[in-house]
Formats: sequence, C-alpha cells, structure tokens
Amino acid sequence: MTEVLAPCSPFKLALIQIGAGPDKSKNLAYARSKIVEAAKNGAQVIVLPECFNSPYGVKYFPQYAEPLKGGGSTAMLSGVAKETSTYVIGGSIPEKEESTGKIYNTVTVFDPNGDMIATHRKTHLFDIDIVGKITFKESDSLTAGNSLTHVNTKYGKLGIGICYDMRFPEMAMIAARKGCLAMIYPGAFNMTTGPLHWELLQRARAVDNQMFVAACGPARDTDADYVAWGHSTVVNPSGEVIATTDEKESIVYADIDPELARTVRRYLPLYNQRRFDVYGDVAETIQEDNQGVVIRK
Repeated sequence: MTEVLAPCSPFKLALIQIGAGPDKSKNLAYARSKIVEAAKNGAQVIVLPECFNSPYGVKYFPQYAEPLKGGGSTAMLSGVAKETSTYVIGGSIPEKEESTGKIYNTVTVFDPNGDMIATHRKTHLFDIDIVGKITFKESDSLTAGNSLTHVNTKYGKLGIGICYDMRFPEMAMIAARKGCLAMIYPGAFNMTTGPLHWELLQRARAVDNQMFVAACGPARDTDADYVAWGHSTVVNPSGEVIATTDEKESIVYADIDPELARTVRRYLPLYNQRRFDVYGDVAETIQEDNQGVVIRK
C-alpha cells in the first residue's frame, strides 16, 4: 500500500480553550467573541472545546440539549464562520434528536460560507469507574453515534473525534488511510486521566499514523462539578508537541504544514511496509460518502 494523503495546503489552526457556565446565551456570546479574535489573528480553522455551550455532566446534557437545525448554538456557529470566512469546528454540544428524543454529544463543522458541512456524534461514551478517583457514566443520558467523520476542506481532509474517542486507535488509523492530514479532538479530560494520558494519547495517534493531532479542551474551573484538565495541544506527525498551554483560558495557535507529513512518511515509509497480508486493514471495512463521512458497509 502506498502513502495516502488527500490534496492539502498549509493553514493556521486555533484551539480556543474556554470554559462554560450555567448561562447558555453568555457561553455562546463569549465563544463567538473568541472565534472572532482567533480569526483576526490569522486562524483559518478554529476549534472549540467539548460541550462549549453548557456545563459538562450527565445531569446537564438533557437540560442544555438542542436540535442541530434551528438551535441557537448552530446558528451562532454558522453566522460567525461566515462572518470570519473560516472553518469552525464547533467543539461539541448536547444534541437532541427531534424524531427520537435521544441526546448525543455532537460536533458540528461549518465552512467559510456558514454551511454545516459535517457532524460527528461521539462514538465512544465515557463510562469509567476508577476506584477512589472518578466515576462517570455518559450513557446515563447520552446515546453513542455509529459512524466516523472525515471533513473535506480547502486545506485538506480532517478527521473528527470527541474526547474519549481518542483512546481508540482505529478511528485515527482509518482517518489516515482515507487521506486525512489531521485528527481534531474537542475533549474534556479530567484531573485523573488528564495528567496521565492527554498528551500521551495525542502523541501516540500522531506517531502511529504520521499525521497532525490537535485536542482542544476547556479551561479549568475548580468550582465546576467536573474539573477539566485543560492543556489544549497540537502534535506534529513526528510526535512532537508544537503548541500547547496550561489550564487557564487561552487560544493555542499552530501552523499546519502538509509537507512535514509528506517528509515523515517518505523517511519512515510505514505505508509501504504494512503487512496487511498478516493482520488485515481496518479501513477496508468502511466506505465514505461524497461529503467525506465514513459509513459502515
């Protein structure tokens, strides 16, 4: 198998690390102002954190859930993407599916015309119990998505995941096989898993797949029910951290150069050396539609 990389060009990425309080309208207005700020600083692809419009927690998801069409959050994202002529990867919001009443943790992606070009419902729900440290069960109020998402932009193809999705390497493997330049993960790791695995997982996904990996977390609020780790980070295809921050509110900028991915893949030609005759190729089990969304055969 030869190296695969969809047509792409350099761009400036921004990860907006902000928190969310109980007032949704204030959360939306503030997120909008930070997107405008990032765009004025030259960002062309802008990412928000997981659940940027609401507090994070199973008891909050039903309260803050809204439909994707006609909802205030997506209206704001569409408008600001068009205003700034940027791609906006809108973190995630609690989505209420009107036909079923089910609630999903969902990323929406908007192009510079303000059109919603992709959605990603969190595929792997965060259900864990670390004795004496943290117990959390998203499935108490959320339903898992059942497809993967790759977004075609004028800068290249981007894979999308949410937080816990980063722990499952198959998603990034498939994205790389399908020509993605980067994986983007809005996420909210906590004070137990964050110090252990936040950066480690990003570097692992980047090295294994010779692609950029960016994870955008919320700023830390020690008074919140769920205390986030923060530390939004961008890793290059060599596994090097090229941009990061601490737990405080900030915007992380990084220049994404596809030529680096090409160079890494040329010097370490993993794509030509894979032994699919021995262990198979996970990407063969799925196909893409014409929007770049991966669906099951």
